[in-house]
Amino acid sequence: MLRPIDIFFLEKEEPVKSCLLFLREFIPKLDRRITEEWKYGLPFYYLNGRMFCYIWIHKKLKQPYIGIVEGNKLNHPDLLQEKRARMKILLIDPAKDIPVKKIKLILKEAIALYK
Repeated sequence: MLRPIDIFFLEKEEPVKSCLLFLREFIPKLDRRITEEWKYGLPFYYLNGRMFCYIWIHKKLKQPYIGIVEGNKLNHPDLLQEKRARMKILLIDPAKDIPVKKIKLILKEAIALYK
């Protein structure tokens, strides 16, 4: 039986679907303490039991993004604050190659905040 989190990924259209599935696999591999959960109706990733990041689709731009919970403590030109107080997002263009090095750099910086 499919869980709501699995349905979330499977019902998306390409190329967004492939992008999200890549992120789903990539994020937990960054640190063995990262776990995936279905929280607030979206895929959420926890680090040591604390909210770390989530993946979602930008309503206006229709692009996948990684929302970083402690994003306000990170300084990277590609992170967007928009109207969020604490979180920042990293938009990912599903029509282009996924910027793996950039994602890894930003998320490793975010992981360091949890030590």
